[in-house]
Amino acid sequence: MAERRPNLELRALRENEFQMSRPELAKRLNDEAKAMGENIGCSARLIAAWEDGEVDCPRAVYRRVLTALTGRTMSQLGFRLPGTPSTARSRSAAREPELEIGGESVDRRTFCRDSAGLALALPLSATSRGPGRVGATEVRAVTHAVTTLFGHDHNHGSGPLRKAAGEALHTAYSWLQSGSYTDRTGRKLRSVTGALSIAAGWLSYDSGRPADAHSLYGEALAAARIADDPALEAHAFGCLSLLAKAQGRPREAVANAQGAQAAARPLGSPRMTALFHAREAGGWALMGDRAATDAAIVRAHHHYAKGPSDADPDWLDFFTPAELAGLEALARADLGQHERAAAGAEQAVLLHGDAFARNRALYTADIAIQHAVRDRPEPEAAAEAAGRVLAFLPDVRSDRLLQSLHGVAGALQRHARVPAVADWIEQYRTIANTGGGQA
Repeated sequence: MAERRPNLELRALRENEFQMSRPELAKRLNDEAKAMGENIGCSARLIAAWEDGEVDCPRAVYRRVLTALTGRTMSQLGFRLPGTPSTARSRSAAREPELEIGGESVDRRTFCRDSAGLALALPLSATSRGPGRVGATEVRAVTHAVTTLFGHDHNHGSGPLRKAAGEALHTAYSWLQSGSYTDRTGRKLRSVTGALSIAAGWLSYDSGRPADAHSLYGEALAAARIADDPALEAHAFGCLSLLAKAQGRPREAVANAQGAQAAARPLGSPRMTALFHAREAGGWALMGDRAATDAAIVRAHHHYAKGPSDADPDWLDFFTPAELAGLEALARADLGQHERAAAGAEQAVLLHGDAFARNRALYTADIAIQHAVRDRPEPEAAAEAAGRVLAFLPDVRSDRLLQSLHGVAGALQRHARVPAVADWIEQYRTIANTGGGQA
């Protein structure tokens, strides 16, 4: 078990700089969250848990509020992000910290460069000793793999991760099929393997492989029903809804979103329900049904306003007020409401701040397109937004982003006589011809 380390940095900030008691800091954080459109329900007991080292790092919603209030990163506040070594170890070790999955140590620098870490970790632990007895260690390994995949994907896209996810999934299935485990462990392992299927499906979707994504989401749905896991079932239905919309099947998108809502209803997570109403809105918008779209958007905002819940799954951390604004903007675009769509996408980018680079890039591309195709086009504004998209390359490697850039180029072509637009088109062609944006 890791040694508990009191968070002296956070305590010093509270006592010396803010000069607040724990209840006072909790109230200040709640007020800050409310101003940000969040509802965190922070308490003095939670502050104590942070300061006493019971919690290495707060949940994502608390991290956002702490950063907004203090202007400091989690490291500066004395927290350790998942996978980060203790202070004592980092001071004594000259090399990069290691990431451990399934008992295998992986150099983090290598992992962040090409994601070989995940490709090596789970398969090695399976092939070195055979499936054998499967227990809590293997369940934790798969769970950690899912968290790592989603965390890295948010900021860098799917390019370097898809193969690693597939190999990790292969190992998880080998444990399910050939390992020896109790019924309780079997249900847990099947659930987390389903979650890993969703992660792999998402990476396939982001890499422009919708057929692979559909198959993986279907596997996750089957795992959810076998394991009697309604949260996983809701997640799988929600992903199938997103995929159906992307492939131009709006009725299927609506049906899957409604299936996700039904599965999520008893779970007590208003924000999960809000996401699936937003997905439903996307399907209605693609059908051109403005009334149904507006009604679904209203329901999404209604549920989101109820605030976070202990029932919120970790994967839902991406669904911030920024993402809600972005999903509404996409629906407005499909309805032909280009000015509202551009404003909503701009709001999404601003609310994201420095987080979720891939989504910021995609919504910035949407801004450019909407300015180019609106009733009264603003080509200079479109070119400015398009220039911001290029700045995300090559750090963000996503087939969807490359497709969006292609769409931006097509939308701007009609304004090619505008100098700013002509400059951007030339820059984009240079990058495309040199492979600078290759996923």
